[in-house]
Amino acid sequence: MTRFTPRGLKGLIAAGAIALATALPIKAQAEVTYNLALLSDFSGPYADIMPVLGGARENVFDWWNATRGAELGVRLNYKNYETRYDAAQVASLWPGIKSELAPIAVVGLGGPDVAALTERLPEDRIPMFMPTASYGFGWRPDAWIFNPRPTYSHESAGFLTWLREKRGGDAPIKVAIMASEASPAYVDMARGLELYAEEHPDEIDLVEVIYTEVQPTDLTAQMRRVARSGAEALIIQTNTSIVVAAKRGLQANGANVPIMMSSHNGLPASGNALGGLSQLEGDYEAYGMAIAADEDTPARRFYQSLVDDHGLKAPWNVVTAMGIAQGLFVVNVIENAIAENGAEGLTGEKVREALFASPIPTEATHGFLPTLNFTPEAPFPLEGLKVNVGTVRDGRIVIEAIGVDVPDVKKW
Repeated sequence: MTRFTPRGLKGLIAAGAIALATALPIKAQAEVTYNLALLSDFSGPYADIMPVLGGARENVFDWWNATRGAELGVRLNYKNYETRYDAAQVASLWPGIKSELAPIAVVGLGGPDVAALTERLPEDRIPMFMPTASYGFGWRPDAWIFNPRPTYSHESAGFLTWLREKRGGDAPIKVAIMASEASPAYVDMARGLELYAEEHPDEIDLVEVIYTEVQPTDLTAQMRRVARSGAEALIIQTNTSIVVAAKRGLQANGANVPIMMSSHNGLPASGNALGGLSQLEGDYEAYGMAIAADEDTPARRFYQSLVDDHGLKAPWNVVTAMGIAQGLFVVNVIENAIAENGAEGLTGEKVREALFASPIPTEATHGFLPTLNFTPEAPFPLEGLKVNVGTVRDGRIVIEAIGVDVPDVKKW
């Protein structure tokens, strides 16, 4: 029988401990956790798309926690709050959200979040990051709410510059705009492009601006005027209902004027409302993020990796792309904040400062967004602005152009 002296026993224990430590993975550093507040709408006007958009951005946070976060020793916890896309509800919930989570960032959804929190977030020193384009009335310095895309008017001006170059010739491109006075955002979409056209008559000939109801029933007469004006494009960045009514009006007049839509009312949503994508053959969507087409792109490959390796359950469409882009926007800003300050002690203020300190290259968002360079002068990048253009060809969404330069649209 073998006997161990106390010294021998200690040596055996030490050796066993070393062997156990070698066999088990060693965590490089203690995990630091931070909270994100996700504003969502599962019961209001965007309830039909929220599971897809919300699931996409949450999956990005899970992916980041399992990859980059694990390497950095940081975990992002998140919680959804049902706002019904209502500013009063957001304002009512906010004190409780702030008290419960003490978030380092808010992940917003749309206009009601901006209306409710524009004045509060600077006081609370917590930034909010949005998924959509911005608005002229939000174009202020020292913002705490940020969009990865410029205003809708920037995006439509970029599209029209591209379409005019595609057409060729020196004549200005003839354009009509459809909007609605039911929403300040809808008015803003038209107003910015109106002013750009007034300042650049050699580029854009604005033949008509039509204001209609949010859910118009018949636009046949209005579309007859648009067709007779010789319009080469019809800009509709409002909603699917107006796209549907305008398209039916154009068809009733036998007119072939291409419509340009944005991401939230784009080809998939409007096509579905019209009975199929074939109804939008030759029409366009244009915005400052990836087009969800079947072509082999970095964005498409990253989406597939989320599906295959991280359990994303969402179709490849513009809503999913918007959610993924928003999630990547948020985690890259936070990662820059960690690089600037270390993993410990992050605050909302430090996260906001990191947005200005370092650009977010397009490679970091896997091509979902162009390279983003923020300054305190605006809530969106003012330089290096790009839009991508998609269209319907043979009943399928295809990429028509990537990285179209946006012209210098002045503040209105």
